[in-house]
Amino acid sequence: MLNGFRVSVAILFVLTCSVAAASGRTGFKQQPSVEQAIDSLIATRTFEEVAISPDGSKVAWSIALLGADKAPSGKYAIYVADLKSPASAPTRVTAGAGGGDYAEHDIAWSPDSARLAFLSDKDKPGQLELYVADAGGGAARKVTNLTGFLSGPQWSPDGGRLAVLFTENAVRTAGPTQPTAADAGVVEEHVYEQRLTVVDLASQGVRQLSPPDLYVYEYDWSPDGRSFAATAAHGSGDDNWFVAQLYTVDAAAGEMKSILKPALQIAEPHFSPDGKQIAFIGGLMSDEGNTGGDIYLIPAAGGAARDLTPGMKASASWLAWQPVSNQILFTELVKGRSGVATLDTSSGKVTTVWTGDETITKESGVSLSVSRDRQTTAIVRHSYTQPPEVWAGTVGAWKQLTKVNEGLRPAWGEAKSLEWTNDNSDVQGWLLYPQNFDPARKYPMVVVVHGGPASQMMPRWGSGLGLPLSLATDGYFLFFPNPRGSYGQGEDFTRANVKDFGHGDLRDIMRGVDEALKVAPVDADRMGITGWSYGGFMTMWTVTQTNRFRAAIAGAGIANWQSYYGENQIDQWMIPYFGASVYDDPAVYAKSAPINFIKNARTPTLVMVGDRDAECPAPQSYEFWHALKTLGVETQLVIYAGEGHAVSQTEHRRDILRRAADWFDQRLK
Repeated sequence: MLNGFRVSVAILFVLTCSVAAASGRTGFKQQPSVEQAIDSLIATRTFEEVAISPDGSKVAWSIALLGADKAPSGKYAIYVADLKSPASAPTRVTAGAGGGDYAEHDIAWSPDSARLAFLSDKDKPGQLELYVADAGGGAARKVTNLTGFLSGPQWSPDGGRLAVLFTENAVRTAGPTQPTAADAGVVEEHVYEQRLTVVDLASQGVRQLSPPDLYVYEYDWSPDGRSFAATAAHGSGDDNWFVAQLYTVDAAAGEMKSILKPALQIAEPHFSPDGKQIAFIGGLMSDEGNTGGDIYLIPAAGGAARDLTPGMKASASWLAWQPVSNQILFTELVKGRSGVATLDTSSGKVTTVWTGDETITKESGVSLSVSRDRQTTAIVRHSYTQPPEVWAGTVGAWKQLTKVNEGLRPAWGEAKSLEWTNDNSDVQGWLLYPQNFDPARKYPMVVVVHGGPASQMMPRWGSGLGLPLSLATDGYFLFFPNPRGSYGQGEDFTRANVKDFGHGDLRDIMRGVDEALKVAPVDADRMGITGWSYGGFMTMWTVTQTNRFRAAIAGAGIANWQSYYGENQIDQWMIPYFGASVYDDPAVYAKSAPINFIKNARTPTLVMVGDRDAECPAPQSYEFWHALKTLGVETQLVIYAGEGHAVSQTEHRRDILRRAADWFDQRLK
């Protein structure tokens, strides 16, 4: 389940249902500093991606553009910087002319570093097409004229072809976090498969290579350009990523051969430089795109996969082969931090190159863009102390290239990493101090539980909806635990919540709360809890297990695992965690369902969800709210129209931040 959200602009529609008169407020009385913090977080310039040229001489990035309201407009611009001329201004690369703005992203460098491939909706808003342009600027050439969704272009090693993922006639952006289509009449499942597609640049011929009944998620060209490695599954792309297999694909005939049917999830398939092996990351993962696990190696011709990092006390998140076929460069999530390391595939030796209290490139993981010789890298860096900017250089010695957010300053205090022990396991979390902290005062604290559950909370500029950081501006301590089930401490830790949702992880969290109370002046009688997705479930679960919190906010939560199984559109993710379907073992689902303990609840709880959420459908929020209301517990339900699991409309996002701050202020101050 999702861990973060993206922003665009639209109109607010809220359905509010309340029990107590105090819950019926529609106007919010935040301090000016809180409003400023919300405005600052929403107006932060974010980067869709960064890509360094193969020769390491140039860096390209795609940056979100702001609209007249100073919120992201849904459009992106591509810029290229020459590392050999650091004083020169970046050059804009676009499919348009005359200064128009479009959605332009998904950058891919040609092997000779002279050209950029990218996607743009210049000709028709919302319909991306593939373009090629000289890296130095000039007119871009359109090379496709397709109808549907495109993503992830990659050049062939000889530079003569471009591969891309293409979902023909897709009615919405791919991914389970996007708003689902509304059902009416006879309900049927319409499957739009994402296919590996190859464009010949000389003829501009387009060929869909993979079969029409297979959904391709990721792919990598072989070094000789004759085949691909790909992760793919039959059926619904949103649901079946969790059972995807590893394939090789003949680049001429399109013949696909499954070489691995993994027990768990896989990602990041990459050929070795000699083309004889394929490395990938495997492990228990709860979200497509939020990668964590061990590094595996399998012969490209097929055979047994070998875990190269068993027992590693970290979670690999991205990888690339070094120029030789026995060395891998990878990023890792490690105890709430980002890291870069190398792996010797012969000996299994892992060498840490760099670690930092920050997030690099990805919101839900860590990754790099690397030159061909792996000596120069490019990243987007951000943390609790610095907003996002593009940096480049050798690992750990990066130099800043952009200053688009240089006017922003943290509107919150310092962050400290806390570590504690529970049930014989080490656990880590982050404690963020309030702005203008006074050690002589006692402060309220809000616990923020991350989504996933396979994820990791680490220092970043803005966190999920941005709610935690805006609360720190308003005089709160914020506690971000990484309990069992999280990334960052190896596969055994990530798998420690299997068949045990809500039980062991809540014990970890509450022990962390006790640790926070020891080290900081937190008022134990003024504590709240919140979270979205799995964090929303944990919030619902927590208020049925303890009365230590005076206020709670559950975003896109899960009240009843048994009914949820038949309502959500990604039920395949549940099997590895629960061990069986709900029809085969309903008891394992029932033991973790908040609704089965609802009579214990006393905590005032705000419930929020999108009305078209496919991952955590709105009926789950209705069920929890209805039970609280019936039992006389103060509650409010807010439904956001047209939203999926990833709340995207700017006014909805702003309403969530204001409403949440008001809910906590009224009960914790």
